[in-house]
Amino acid sequence: MLLTHLRNNYRYFGLITALITISLLAVSCKREAAINVDMLVKVGDKYLSREELKNSLPMYLNTQDSILMSEHYIRMWINDVLLYDVARKNIDNEKEIAQLVDSYRKSLIIHQYQEQLVNEKLSREIDNQDLTEFYNNNENQFKLEYPLIKGMFLKIPTGAPNIEQVRHWAKSTTPASIDKIEKYSVQNAVNYDNFVNGWVDFNELIHNWPVDYANPEEILKNNSFLEQHDDNYYYFLNITDYLLTGANAPFEYAQTTVREMLINQRKIKFLHTLEDDLYNKALKNGQIVFYNE
Repeated sequence: MLLTHLRNNYRYFGLITALITISLLAVSCKREAAINVDMLVKVGDKYLSREELKNSLPMYLNTQDSILMSEHYIRMWINDVLLYDVARKNIDNEKEIAQLVDSYRKSLIIHQYQEQLVNEKLSREIDNQDLTEFYNNNENQFKLEYPLIKGMFLKIPTGAPNIEQVRHWAKSTTPASIDKIEKYSVQNAVNYDNFVNGWVDFNELIHNWPVDYANPEEILKNNSFLEQHDDNYYYFLNITDYLLTGANAPFEYAQTTVREMLINQRKIKFLHTLEDDLYNKALKNGQIVFYNE
């Protein structure tokens, strides 16, 4: 009865953790519970706190999901503690594992430091001229894996007013028509997107349409305006330009990829220079000492 009542009236995370605390610590002594009210469960000398549990759960879960995920997390935490304790006592190569952990830790710290330096120095040094030059010199590397389009998309309920007039506006991309559509969309459209000046993924745009186009590229070759409808909505798509799969991606669309590739190219040279500078400086300062055999 208590669990049902809490599920029906749950509002705060604290109620969940309080419920779990009761079930898990029913056999714990009152003195231990008073030591730290933030603790949920103890296994040996290890504790799991409410704060740790709270930070491990996704936000905005409903009551039932929160309880289930909390119980699952606590059970997994207990299992990990118990398994680790047994494994640590029974493995024969703990020294080797410690060396691997230390090696991984060093590699991770070095990697984080290198990425920090790259982001601080290289990202700021690259300007639009660098990007344009790199793109022009490597244009064939930026091939489209899906078709792109420019245009305007409108989705309105079947019960929306003036459908015929809207259809007429949607077939045009004149400033007057666009202005009328924008004003109309404020009150009536479920989705309105004007991308006459920017490329978008055609396949992604029509993913939720009521019709599955078997050959999207043929559709683009033969149509500048598409219209579909289902029981609930009309879909209007005005296509002002398109690029097919395999074409060179336009610079403005590929710019993010161009920047990443250019940074990576310069990163290799930058890190080699960094390593050489550190080595030569350490050698000069006497930090490196070679001993003869």
